[in-house]
Amino acid sequence: MITPASRTPANRHHKRPRGEGQWALGYREPLNKNEESKKSDDGLNVRQRIIDIYSKRGFDSIDPADLRGRMRWYGLYTQRKPGIDGGKTAVLEPEELDDRYFMMRVRIDGGQLDVAQLRTIADISNEYGRGTADLTDRQNIQLHWIEIESVPDIWERLEAVGLSTTEACGDTPRVILGCPLAGIDVDEVIDASEQIREVHERIVGNPAYSNLPRKFKGALSGCTAHCTVHEINDVAFVGVTGDDGQVGYDLWVGGGLSTNPMLGKRLGVFVRPEQVADVFEGVIGIFRDYGYRRLRHRARIKFLVNDWGPERFREVLETEYLKERLPDGPAPEQPRASRRDHVGVHRQKDGNFYVGFAPKVGRLDGDKLHAIADIAERHGSNRVRTTVEQKMVVLDVTPDQVDSLVAELEANDLRVKPSTFRRQTMACTGIEYCKLAIVETKATAAGLIDELEQRLPDFDEPLTINVNGCPNSCARIQVADIGLKGQLVVDENGDQVEGFQIHLGGSLGVDSGFGRKVRGLKTTAKALPDYVARVVSNFDSQKKEGESFADWVQRADEADLR
Repeated sequence: MITPASRTPANRHHKRPRGEGQWALGYREPLNKNEESKKSDDGLNVRQRIIDIYSKRGFDSIDPADLRGRMRWYGLYTQRKPGIDGGKTAVLEPEELDDRYFMMRVRIDGGQLDVAQLRTIADISNEYGRGTADLTDRQNIQLHWIEIESVPDIWERLEAVGLSTTEACGDTPRVILGCPLAGIDVDEVIDASEQIREVHERIVGNPAYSNLPRKFKGALSGCTAHCTVHEINDVAFVGVTGDDGQVGYDLWVGGGLSTNPMLGKRLGVFVRPEQVADVFEGVIGIFRDYGYRRLRHRARIKFLVNDWGPERFREVLETEYLKERLPDGPAPEQPRASRRDHVGVHRQKDGNFYVGFAPKVGRLDGDKLHAIADIAERHGSNRVRTTVEQKMVVLDVTPDQVDSLVAELEANDLRVKPSTFRRQTMACTGIEYCKLAIVETKATAAGLIDELEQRLPDFDEPLTINVNGCPNSCARIQVADIGLKGQLVVDENGDQVEGFQIHLGGSLGVDSGFGRKVRGLKTTAKALPDYVARVVSNFDSQKKEGESFADWVQRADEADLR
């Protein structure tokens, strides 16, 4: 374990006003209710209370500090009470928004599942979650309608197959993203599976890292398509080959979106595979000790990195945490694919194939999860994967089984050859279950896909459409070609209705950048298909050879974006 910097005197030049609540500067008194709650009891301790007390005595026995705080350390959020419209989201008190059911997030580090694990999640979904199952854009599976009485049994069943909900939410190290093709991709720089396993073993459930200023999102990948979107993670290790031919990782820190988006910054170091866990612990230790704990909206590591700069962050990492210098290293090569989702049929290193498919906006159910497990097993595969684009992949399909597998997936509306709109539209949970949401998202996005497939059947350019129910950007609206931020708008009749503020031309990769906001550019949910069809048609008719949607947006007349 990395020694906390708070146990040794901080260097003078690191000092900031104590009002930021940085532990390493000696300021340990909690400055808000969240910090008070964490100081009074570690979130990891709530597990035993759930098992011994709450599951036996029922919902009304749950301490409010556990209900709306510490239970997140085990992937549990109260879901939104049905029937509360978006206009009341920011008005009502938490207890007025709470339903008596929970969203449960099953963490799937690296997106790695076997058939038995998938079936276990499917059974839990059907028995305890009214059949719900959503793929997230962080490779997890979320269930809904979970009752507190059911949680211990669910945990037992998950843990029996090597899964858990530990620190799937909360001010903790969240799921570690990894390429779903780790170890099998023909082009990968390095297989990060062992590093993900080692990091997970060291940090998840470790009290040394269970009280962070806020959530902490990590990614580890050697994928040449850069599928783990390293640019917007708190910490990311990107596979590179050094000048001497040695493979390792380039280190990025401080990426994140929400209401104050920032792209991650390269530290310029080369991390050998055997150093990854130490470096990961070092970065998370800096966040724990130097992170800002006074204001929740400034408590992400991106604000610290932005204030310090990458040079100073690297210095602190090396001198105070690692106690050794890291060599300079190369930047990653540009992504080799225009789409980062691994959808379609592709050859593996061993001559077999992987098959990636697209559920509609990540929405599945228990029966569909069982169907996926059955289809994979019938075609000789025991391994399935989740992606950061709300998609799934079946691995290890022999050449003679590919056509049959594809046919069965397609027959179950799991598209291996989807339209651009099915393939690249994502949606967050939305007002159906989320207490932060203002508008509905999943059904709106699914309906949008259907409309666009009918209106623009021949459009096949890469185009990301990300639909978010509030400003927090769980669906990454600022880096989408078309990012839709849910809000209430006024329609042609003067009525307040669900709608979206529109961001255009965001991107990651070759020219990472946030979308262009055109003044006053909004649409009602009802008019959304008309708007998107219109702007996509304008792009299709005006684009130059090889020009991306994001590039076109930067030069397009404002009238063509409306």
